[in-house]
Amino acid sequence: MDRTFQVDLRGVVDLLSHHLYGSPRVYVRELLQNAVDAITARRSAEPKAPARVRIEPPELTGDGTLRVHDTGIGLTEAQVHELLATIGRSSKRDELGFSRHEFLGQFGIGLLSCFLVADEIRVVTRHADEPTVLWTGWSDGRYAVRLAEPEQARDEPGTTVTLVPRRDADQWLGVPTVTELARLYGGLLPVDVRVGDTPTTSGPPPWPTTPGAPVDRAALQRYAQELLGFVPFDVVPLSVPEAGLTGVAFILPAAVNPAARAGHRVYLKRMLLSEHADGLLPEWAFFAHCVVDASELRPTASREALYEDVLLTSVRESLGDQIRGWLVRLAKHDPRRLGEFLQVHHLGVKALAMHDDEMLRLVDQWWPMDTNVGTLTLAEFRQRHGVLRYAASLDEFRQLAAVAAAQDLAVVNGGYTYDTELIERLPTVDRSVLIERLEPSDLTTRFEILDPATELALRPFLTAAQRALERLGCEVVIRAYDPVSLPALYLVSRSAAFHDQLAASRGKADELWGGVLDALAASAPPDRPQLVLNHRNPLVRRVTTLADPELVGLAVEALYGQALLLGHHPIRAADAALLNSSFLGLLGRAVPGEIRD
Repeated sequence: MDRTFQVDLRGVVDLLSHHLYGSPRVYVRELLQNAVDAITARRSAEPKAPARVRIEPPELTGDGTLRVHDTGIGLTEAQVHELLATIGRSSKRDELGFSRHEFLGQFGIGLLSCFLVADEIRVVTRHADEPTVLWTGWSDGRYAVRLAEPEQARDEPGTTVTLVPRRDADQWLGVPTVTELARLYGGLLPVDVRVGDTPTTSGPPPWPTTPGAPVDRAALQRYAQELLGFVPFDVVPLSVPEAGLTGVAFILPAAVNPAARAGHRVYLKRMLLSEHADGLLPEWAFFAHCVVDASELRPTASREALYEDVLLTSVRESLGDQIRGWLVRLAKHDPRRLGEFLQVHHLGVKALAMHDDEMLRLVDQWWPMDTNVGTLTLAEFRQRHGVLRYAASLDEFRQLAAVAAAQDLAVVNGGYTYDTELIERLPTVDRSVLIERLEPSDLTTRFEILDPATELALRPFLTAAQRALERLGCEVVIRAYDPVSLPALYLVSRSAAFHDQLAASRGKADELWGGVLDALAASAPPDRPQLVLNHRNPLVRRVTTLADPELVGLAVEALYGQALLLGHHPIRAADAALLNSSFLGLLGRAVPGEIRD
């Protein structure tokens, strides 16, 4: 007698195909899970029972159907009703023994996922000395249960699942596809799985499954090359006993974008959960690709990702600690190798060092940074120069590095990702470290002040020069400094730069926020930017002797523009206009005369 499912199966199939599962290919995984769980259940009572799963695609069956045979425990008629026709009732599964810890999945929704590729599912199953039962389900919501005909009866316990394909699902049931999917999902299963006569299981995982066991690094490198397509920089064995997790982290051999995480290959009880599982490692460990097997982590409903819970959080922290420990051991026992790693993956290590003291010490000792006296580690820099003086941005370093070096002032370039933050964090782990952010005033205090007689003689020039730049809010001073080849230097203090940002924001703000910005600007009057002319430069000395005030103005404006460009300073509209007018003015003075028709 036909019966009706206790759910709207049409709606369930639509949910599975369009929302729960990422692809119809999961039907192979669900069939394998049910088969392996049935074998596990039988072997708990009969340890020597056979453990075989045979998959026969339509090309092998000859009747257009796909069949999966297993040597599992099989089901009674009552169990068929409870497990195959009711979704979401866990209590009965518990009573029947199909929700125990060692099982991969659950009956019910897993079998219904086969409707992604089939219009009809037939289950022929026999439990111990019970008669063989035939369950047939259709995608329109009906099912039927009856005793199997004699020619359908099984000689031994087990189950055969037959799928009658949908018209649009042929590509999912071909021999090559089924073989590939059986290998993908069940390659590590501890049972003999075959598609036709082709074995698809490869034995136990290639990594140590007990903590402390020896690691065959060469074999794991070959495994990574075959499975993931690269030879890893190194191999880090992983183990988290409370999660029943073992596996390996393959350190990527080339730099990757930290924001583009490829995910990790995760098995649950040796059945593949996902090739791209996210959230297994901390974000900073983007340079590692993991392949792991776990028995205690929970999958999401689709069994295609890990469920975020307290255990997963603990696993993530533990795996991060193990990768961090690998880095520490590398620093201690193989510094050359660590240097090679840092050249490729320094961003990940620096990201970890932002909150990990041990990694900060590693960066301090081993990561070479750009300075104006060569490439040095922070530890080497402090040993040679004492105070760790740094420029906080690339532009600031470019503007001041050469001049600072000429004044015997060593400066670290803190403009690369995380560098300034790490420098500023160093005193929290070592109180003896002295740091100082480079200010333009640090340079001007080292410039040589001119003797009083020379300064007095230059006063008319400075007055004319100041008049030329007054509208730009820039102060003109003259000092003697190296390098001699640099005629002028434009220096902006942090307070002046902040004031410029306020002014730019004020121009875009509404009346309310404009008032707030005006109040901020009034509370922090800035130091004026300075154009520091170099009296040691021959061109500057010639300019100071000019008697024509107009020519002095043009020359100072040109020096101002050159200082902006050489220092990589932003060019405002007023600066661009000044650059243009000074260039044309000097060109006009250099090419005198009138144009005649």
